[in-house]
Amino acid sequence: MIDTLKPIHLNYPNFDKVIGKTTILVDFWAEWCGPCKAQDPILEEVAKELNGKALVGKVNVDDNRTLASKYGIMNIPTMILFKNGQKVHQFVGVQSKEKIINAVLQNL
Repeated sequence: MIDTLKPIHLNYPNFDKVIGKTTILVDFWAEWCGPCKAQDPILEEVAKELNGKALVGKVNVDDNRTLASKYGIMNIPTMILFKNGQKVHQFVGVQSKEKIINAVLQNL
C-alpha cells in the first residue's frame, strides 16, 4: 500500500509501473544537492495537500542514472509531472508549493 501523503521513492524497477497509472510529480534529486534539500520540505507539504489526488515521487539520480539519462536530467532539482505515463510539465530549480500545486491541479 502506498502512503499518498508522503513522497514515494522511485527507482528503475518500479518507475514505469507507478507513473503509468496516475498523475505524479517526480523529483529528480541527489543527497549532496543543497537546493534539493531546500525543495524536500516543500514536496512533503505538496504531497499532504494533494491528499492522494496526485502523487509525489522522488528519484535519486546517483542511484538511478539510467532514469536521469532517459529524461535528460542535466540540473537538479528537476521535477517532471507525468499523467498516465506521459510527461506534461517540467520544473527546474527550487519551486514554491503554490506553483507546483497549480501545475498539478491543471493536469488532473
